[in-house]
Amino acid sequence: MKKTSVKYPFLTKEVEIYERENGHKIVLAHKEGGLVNISTWVKTGSINETDKNNGISHFLEHLMFKGTHKHKAGEFDRILEAKGAIVNAATWKDYTFYYVTLPKGEDNKDFYLALELHADMMTDPVLPPEEIGAPFDTNDKTVTDKRERHVVIEEIRMREDQPWTKVYNAANKAMYTSHPYKRDVIGTPQIISQVPQSEIMDYYKTFYSPNNMTTIVVGDFDNQEVLDRLVKLFDFKDRPQHKNDVYEIDKPTQETKYIENTACINTAFLMFGYLGCPATDIKDNILLDMLSIILGEGSSSRLYHNLIETQPSPVFNMIDAEHYLFKDGGNFFIQGNFIPEKREEAIELVKKELEKIKQDITEDEFKKAKKKIESKFAYNAETVSEIGETIGYYMTVCDNLALVEDYLDILKDITIEDLHGAAVRFLNINNAVISVLMPEKSSN
Repeated sequence: MKKTSVKYPFLTKEVEIYERENGHKIVLAHKEGGLVNISTWVKTGSINETDKNNGISHFLEHLMFKGTHKHKAGEFDRILEAKGAIVNAATWKDYTFYYVTLPKGEDNKDFYLALELHADMMTDPVLPPEEIGAPFDTNDKTVTDKRERHVVIEEIRMREDQPWTKVYNAANKAMYTSHPYKRDVIGTPQIISQVPQSEIMDYYKTFYSPNNMTTIVVGDFDNQEVLDRLVKLFDFKDRPQHKNDVYEIDKPTQETKYIENTACINTAFLMFGYLGCPATDIKDNILLDMLSIILGEGSSSRLYHNLIETQPSPVFNMIDAEHYLFKDGGNFFIQGNFIPEKREEAIELVKKELEKIKQDITEDEFKKAKKKIESKFAYNAETVSEIGETIGYYMTVCDNLALVEDYLDILKDITIEDLHGAAVRFLNINNAVISVLMPEKSSN
C-alpha cells in the first residue's frame, strides 16, 4: 500500500493518503473535536452516461440506500440517525459521493458502527427490484406506484417546472457540441421509467470499481486503527478496475449564441454562459472566482449596484454571477430575472458590464475579492464536513490533493493585471451563450 502526505492549510497534522493495490484510496485527515465525517467519492456522474442511460448515476445514488445482503432497506438511515448522524449523498457531472457525519460516541462505538455500515452500503448494494419499482409507460396515468423509480421521476418533473432549470439547461446544452457535460445530471422520466435493475447493477459494477473510489475520514482518531478497519471493511473481492473514458472539451463558441424559450411564467430569465478551464488549473480558476465575486456576489457587487440599485427605472429583479468547476472545464454564468418588456435593454446592460470589467477593475475590488476567497478557503477547513468535501473534490475532480498545498500561495501572487487578462480571455462576448426564458404571452 502506497502512502503519501499533504500539508493541508489550517490543519494541525498532515493529511495521509493511502492507495491500495486494487486502486482504492483512503484519506485520513485530523480535526480536533467530537464529530467525524466519513465519505466515499466515486469518479462517475453524468460524464459517464449516454443519451440512452442519462440519469442512471443519480438513480443509482437513490438506490444505494435500499439495502445490502446484511441490512434491509431503511436500516442505514434508521440506525445512524438514531446516533445523531447526518446521512446524505449527491450526484454531479464528475462524481457521486456519499457521506455520514456524526458524534464518535463512547469509546468510538458509534464511529466504528458508521464505518461498517458505510462500507457495507458502498461495496454490497442489492438494488432490490421491489424497491426500484417495475418499468412503466410515463403516458399511463393509472400507475400510482410510489417506489423509488417514481420518486426520482417526480423529482425530475418538479425541476422541469422551475424557470431557472429551463434557462440553465438550454444554456448548458448550447455550450457543448459533443462533451457529456451537455446532459442534465438528473436525466429524463422516459429513461428512468424504463431502465431495468440489471442495467443499473451493471453500471454499479463497472463504475464503482475500487480505483474509482476514494474513502475519506475526517476527525480526531487513531489513524492506524481506522486504516486497518477500512482496509478490512472495503472488501471489493474480485471486482476489476475500470478506466474511465477521456473526453476532449469543446471549444468556446466563436460567435454569440442566442437561445430563447417560453414558459407559463410572469417574469423573464436570462443566463450568459461561458466555458472556463479545467479544474486542475488553479490560478485561472481563482481568477474566475474573483471575477464572479466582483461582478455578482452580494449587494456590493457590480451587477447588483449598477443594474438594480442605481438604474433609473427597474429592469432586473435580481442578478448575480456563478463559477462552476468541472474536471474537463468549468462554466462561468451571469444569471438574472428581469421585466419581460425590457428584454433588449436587459441583455445590453449585461453586455456593457462585461465590457467594463475588461477595461477597469479597482484596487479595492481586487483586494476585497482576494480576501473573500481566502476567507472561504479558511472556512472550508473549520468543520469535518467541509474538510471532507474539499478533500473529496481535489481527490476526485482534480486527481491530486497536493494542489491544495499551493492554493494560498497562488492566490497571494495574483496581480490585478492577471485579473484583467482573465476577463479578456474568458469573458469575450463572442464566446458567450445567451439563454433567455420569456413568458408565453411576451414571446413575440
